[in-house]
Amino acid sequence: MTTGSLENKFIPTWWLPEGHSQTLWRKFSPTKKVRHRRQRIELDDSDYIDLDWTTLDPKQSKDNIIVFFLHGLCGCSRSSYILAMQSLLNTQGISSVAMNFRGCSGEMNRLARAYHSGVSEDVNEVFSKLTVEYPHHNFVFVGYSLGANVLLKWLGEVESHPSICKAVAVSTPFVLEFCAQAMLQGVSRIYGRYFVRRLVKDFQNKQEHLEASNPEEAERIAKLGDTRSISSIWEFDDQITAPLHGFEGAEDYYRKCSSSAFLGSIGVDTLLIQSKNDPMIPPKSIPNNDMLSPQVQMQLTEKGGHVGFVSSNPDNWLEQRILNFIRA
Repeated sequence: MTTGSLENKFIPTWWLPEGHSQTLWRKFSPTKKVRHRRQRIELDDSDYIDLDWTTLDPKQSKDNIIVFFLHGLCGCSRSSYILAMQSLLNTQGISSVAMNFRGCSGEMNRLARAYHSGVSEDVNEVFSKLTVEYPHHNFVFVGYSLGANVLLKWLGEVESHPSICKAVAVSTPFVLEFCAQAMLQGVSRIYGRYFVRRLVKDFQNKQEHLEASNPEEAERIAKLGDTRSISSIWEFDDQITAPLHGFEGAEDYYRKCSSSAFLGSIGVDTLLIQSKNDPMIPPKSIPNNDMLSPQVQMQLTEKGGHVGFVSSNPDNWLEQRILNFIRA
């Protein structure tokens, strides 16, 4: 399994030595200030997705590159890892845009459906519309956590596209079932409880919103039952995520949407950045080299946590590693 060259080796800062500290620091550390310009994409099913662009005009972007970001579970375009990368790209004259999954832009989406780890059809529709708007640009896709899983699934489905030049997936939950199980065990239960509270609260808020704005869609949510007893990611996915998005249950959803099954079909140069001490992604979910297509390489670090990779350098290792891959 590829571990990366010495030049690209990750060495954590001394005061964040293990996975939990790396993970939590990235979540709660001061964020970069990035100005955004919002674009609303109307979808074919009458819903919408909001994109947040940096203020750099894409038509002035260096080498006609647009970097397209996909955030993680309970994240958005203002997530610290996206702002850090957008800030760095701004200094390089490279335009970028962050897609907010449905309901994640600060405004409720119109339909009962939301987003999940396999919602590649939304990425495909948004990308198709952007290639019409920017037909001469090359797109680099960067996904984090849930967004990384969505990205890899989508890349495996499309295999290749003339407008997609590269992709990076960070801290991917390659096998969703294993990751849901991991957040039921040990200290990782803290993350599971955090996500469940957020997901249930967001779901309840959405139900209240739809009751006033779209009673028919609110009825779809009401049929899913009482959410107050949900205590784990698996329970939420089994009761809410799966039936709301056409799956038979959590196991069916995990099986059909885990990106591990799509890695061998990817035809775009892709870098996987993964840590062995990620508290949310157990080692058994990390794919072997024989599961990867020739266009996919993995950098598996000993440390780094979940979307952490905080080094002692002024320029954080993760952002610099992604930039180096884009430039190569």
